[in-house]
Amino acid sequence: MAIDFSSVEARGIVKMYGPTRALAGVDLELPAGCVTVIEGPNGAGKSTLLEILSLLSRPTRGVLRFGKYEGWRDRQLLRGTLGVLAHAAMLYPDLTGHENLTLFARMYGVAETRVAQLGERFETTGFWQRPTRTYSRGQLQRVALARALLHAPRLLLLDEPSTGLDLRATERLVEAVIAERARGAIVALVTHDAALTDRIADRRVRLTRGRREEHHA
Repeated sequence: MAIDFSSVEARGIVKMYGPTRALAGVDLELPAGCVTVIEGPNGAGKSTLLEILSLLSRPTRGVLRFGKYEGWRDRQLLRGTLGVLAHAAMLYPDLTGHENLTLFARMYGVAETRVAQLGERFETTGFWQRPTRTYSRGQLQRVALARALLHAPRLLLLDEPSTGLDLRATERLVEAVIAERARGAIVALVTHDAALTDRIADRRVRLTRGRREEHHA
């Protein structure tokens, strides 16, 4: 069964960690073909919200829908439609970058030509025959970006994607996000990089102390 959806909708999302309220009733809609940047100070709940949208964390309360699918209930169906870049690279440290990407390509049923294509796009081929545990932060980030994009995800979620990237690699990131938007993907990202936001944001959502503060174009 093909899984598809044209928007993601969050309503009244609350997340508690013991007595600490990380999110306090956040509403959010993410449309297709649009880049939404989630902004706010440290501790505002941005990464927590992205983890919930990634189906890596269950909300304490609230409703999360991916079109006709209910987020947490249908998470096993939905996970194959998500591309996620988190703070952790989510790569196997003893495998090379190429082995990591090839493994994930096989898991998603993606041709290995896609691995080569993304390796070239993010200029990883010069180091991707080494174990990823030997990588610099920027090298890890480039391979992790390739991993997130491998299967042309319906929903692409990026947490601080420019971390560790030089100007050239950041340009490749911008090109990739623009390409994902053009093919109709749903894109949401968290970043403190104002220059990156100015280049790619269609919509901005600001969180403060776990609440949505404002939304502006």
